[in-house]
Amino acid sequence: MLYRENGQFKTSYRSDQQIFPIAQDRIAIALLLAVAFLGVPLLASEYLYTSILIPFVIMSLAALGVNVLVGYCGQISLGSAAFMAVGAYGAYNFFVRIPGLPLIPTLILGGLCAMFFGILFGLPSLRVKGLYLAVATLAAQFFSDWMFLRVKWLTNDSPSGSVSVTQLKVLGMALDTPLARYLFCLSLLVVIALLVKNLVRGAIGREWMAIRDMDVAAAVIGIRPMYAKLSAFAVSSFIIGVAGALWAFIHLGSWEPAAFSVELSFRLLFMVIIGGMGSIMGSFFGAGFIVILPIALNRLLPAIGDLVGVEFSTAAVSHTELITFGGLIVWFLIVEPHGLAKLWSMGKQKLRLWPFPH
Repeated sequence: MLYRENGQFKTSYRSDQQIFPIAQDRIAIALLLAVAFLGVPLLASEYLYTSILIPFVIMSLAALGVNVLVGYCGQISLGSAAFMAVGAYGAYNFFVRIPGLPLIPTLILGGLCAMFFGILFGLPSLRVKGLYLAVATLAAQFFSDWMFLRVKWLTNDSPSGSVSVTQLKVLGMALDTPLARYLFCLSLLVVIALLVKNLVRGAIGREWMAIRDMDVAAAVIGIRPMYAKLSAFAVSSFIIGVAGALWAFIHLGSWEPAAFSVELSFRLLFMVIIGGMGSIMGSFFGAGFIVILPIALNRLLPAIGDLVGVEFSTAAVSHTELITFGGLIVWFLIVEPHGLAKLWSMGKQKLRLWPFPH
């Protein structure tokens, strides 16, 4: 049996509460990090960095934030792109108005702006839930679009809301190459994912899950719904805001409010649904699926068309992508509501018993 727990005894509370209690998991994570930090820089091209790796890392961070709110606390949100926009423009204002401000504090301040914005639009969650809450958070999307187009001070008096940043540095090192930007984003992702993993395993994470499963019963046993819901909105919005600032500063460089449209909110929600709600690993699966699928379709469909003698236009590829997204979401909701993370968990369970069939 390749993946088994037999003989791995715990002799202390510290070892029993490890994030990865099984030795095989620790080895796999160590190898994965080694490949991400050491192997990828040796093999990846500039196209791979800019088109796949950097978007995947940043979207994984954003999906992680959405999963905190939707997956762990059960509060449906359609305003994730608005939180990303507030984080991006908040970080931009601190960056241009405070000369010499380092990049990491800039990202944190942008995340704090998004956190306060998220708490403000999370207040309706104290009275409504489900579809009504989704509509309330959708209002944040429309409000942010109006705010960054009409309030010129927020965009440094840009008439169209388009802004840009240059000469990014971290600890004196310039982020002027795709490799440097990838490693910086990956480092932030690893740190935040580790913090979130510890957070959801603690008391506040249990409160979120209790509110998600049955908020009335949670209130009866002493959990404060207001604190649990607003803390979930705060943590989620902060992470999404940092991801939005990274998306604008690192990936786009120059952006406008349309870069954070409602379509991006739906994509983030799709990442959580396909990857698996209430799962840290599911955030990575969903982000990888949503980021890589359009690129794969753009490459595969014309090649398949050439083989069968059918020409696929750009519009046909775009429509096929949307149909695939919709079909997969329906399929996952019917066949496996817990997404790819559940399939991964089932695979590990099979490996525990392999080569025995049951």
